[in-house]
Amino acid sequence: MSRIGKKPIPLPKGVTVTVEGNTVKVKGPKGELQRTVHPELKIALENGELTVTRPSDEARHKALHGLSRTLVANMVEGTAKGFQKTLELVGVGYKAEKRPYGLQLALGFSHAIEFRAPKGITLSAPQPTQIVIDGADKEVVGQVAAEIRSLRPPEPYKGKGVKYLGEQIRRKAGKAGGK
Repeated sequence: MSRIGKKPIPLPKGVTVTVEGNTVKVKGPKGELQRTVHPELKIALENGELTVTRPSDEARHKALHGLSRTLVANMVEGTAKGFQKTLELVGVGYKAEKRPYGLQLALGFSHAIEFRAPKGITLSAPQPTQIVIDGADKEVVGQVAAEIRSLRPPEPYKGKGVKYLGEQIRRKAGKAGGK
């Protein structure tokens, strides 16, 4: 049995789940999410807990079992508490400003970059060198963070660029020769 897949998903207060066939809809204080799981897996709502069961012990079913359970658990957690990622801007003149459409980023290019927030995502800049991404969908929060980071990834010589909070950048030595 999949150790992750066989765990039931407890539903916190304020979160409601409806299961219609293979579609799971989760509604909570932070938003509403919907996902269709693989048709061979069964999802049941019993005693305030969600359980995911698989039809057989095939390797494919075992993999889908743990994956589906984790995806549904992330939906429940996201609608209850939400997810957050923090990015740091490292470099002279690198800054982020909150705008109605999302963020305006100055990342050392000749022009400012306008980054538009997708639906369900809240972007904020508590400090000019910090970006906070909030949302209910863990996948979308991570994707937005990766897209902002890809605008100016950290470089290995001085460490300038956009990096995740707490990320370690492997540094390289510069030119060895010269006067």
